[in-house]
Amino acid sequence: MTTRVRSRDLAFLAEETAATPRHNATVEIFEPGESGFDHERLLELIEDRISFVPRYRQRLQPVPGRLANPVWIDDPDFDLGYHVRRSALPRPGTPEQLRELVARIVSRPLDRTKPLWEVYVVEGLADGRVALLYKAHQALVDGVETVDLAQVLLDTSPEPKSLGGDEWHAWRPPTSSSLVLGAVRDNLTRPRVLGQTLRSTSAAAARTADAAGERAGRVLGAVTGRRHEGETPISGRHSQQRRVVSVHTDLADYQRIREVHGGTVNDVILATITGGLRGWLMTRTESLAGLRRVRAVVPVSVIDRELEATSLGSQIEAHVVDLPVGEASPVVRLHQVSYAFKSHQETGRGVAANRLAGIAGFAPSTFHAIGSRVAAWENVRGLQLVVTNVPGPQSPLYAAGARMVATYPVPPLLPGHLLAIGVTSYDGGVSFGLTVDRDKVPDAEVLGTCLTEALDELLDTVTGARPRVPRGRRTKKPSRP
Repeated sequence: MTTRVRSRDLAFLAEETAATPRHNATVEIFEPGESGFDHERLLELIEDRISFVPRYRQRLQPVPGRLANPVWIDDPDFDLGYHVRRSALPRPGTPEQLRELVARIVSRPLDRTKPLWEVYVVEGLADGRVALLYKAHQALVDGVETVDLAQVLLDTSPEPKSLGGDEWHAWRPPTSSSLVLGAVRDNLTRPRVLGQTLRSTSAAAARTADAAGERAGRVLGAVTGRRHEGETPISGRHSQQRRVVSVHTDLADYQRIREVHGGTVNDVILATITGGLRGWLMTRTESLAGLRRVRAVVPVSVIDRELEATSLGSQIEAHVVDLPVGEASPVVRLHQVSYAFKSHQETGRGVAANRLAGIAGFAPSTFHAIGSRVAAWENVRGLQLVVTNVPGPQSPLYAAGARMVATYPVPPLLPGHLLAIGVTSYDGGVSFGLTVDRDKVPDAEVLGTCLTEALDELLDTVTGARPRVPRGRRTKKPSRP
């Protein structure tokens, strides 16, 4: 059985280069418990549930002559052991060593001749913990046809549910002649397919011209010694290598700040990111005069029938916000961020965080994947940063009986971006995942420290303060007897 690749998904594949691999990644850390959790247990779990994500057993098949977009076909040589890999750190492995391993793995593009995903089981962590690293292409997980594999592996109780697997057999691969005939038929009988084919062909020609122009620009820059136009500490031409930083904080701190100053937890998180960027730039002795605001795209969940439907109960749209890194006051930064999201909240289309986290089978990794896709579509001139913030469940999740104790995203870098930030709240914590260019941002750990300092700065403003009472909920002061 074949399904034609949509033009939007094809763009993620066509725009991928060695320096800009277009895949999302997520790290999950587990306590094995009494039953244990290792490579073999994970293989059994995936084999039992992979039928719920059938595209994870499909690969891309181009059409001869590019008469139409490629198709997804069952991989006749599918080998689960190839995709589920085993790795280890020297015991006792530290979080820093884990992040270094993750950075090296996410720096490598996925093999286009195989289904576009990998999972790494990383053993050897301190206290007997085990980490899983999921890595899936942006063209694979769209939230419509396919959710992230992590979503079908996690349970809400330590007793794993056996779903029985399936007796899967790959469909026979199509021949070249059948691919050509199918392309001609679709182009003649389905105007939408013809339009996608024409758009893909035009886009390919445009990308070729852009690539030639970029190569000429690099040669000219090398000869003249000029700095690339538009370069800042967070934007510019990046290398093939990445660095990953994780920061773990408590959700209660953000809730306390929100209770005193108003707004939402999302506002407080973005204000923390703003303060962290400000502190980091100042440690670099960067002048804030030319970078007083960082234009960021923040995907948000909405209910809007005009947007592409997902299987998770809401749609995702991009919201562009200017993060006021030039503002010295943490409270003013918070209010400015809150005001920037006021128009979104007033539309009535927004989806509350507790509703998202309450979706059956919810896993933040799918929303991070969709958010990064939306951000890539909105990557217009002037955008400097992508921030995906996903509220996760506030009760423990399990895989094959092992409890997940922490999780953080590893978002991809868009072309021209040196930094990407993903945020996940889970089981009382808020975890930041930072992806940076290894060469251009060697002090990424400093940025991580500045995030915690920015949160502490906001917490200092609420010490001893009374919670803010929203309008409409204030009670009349009782009169004296």
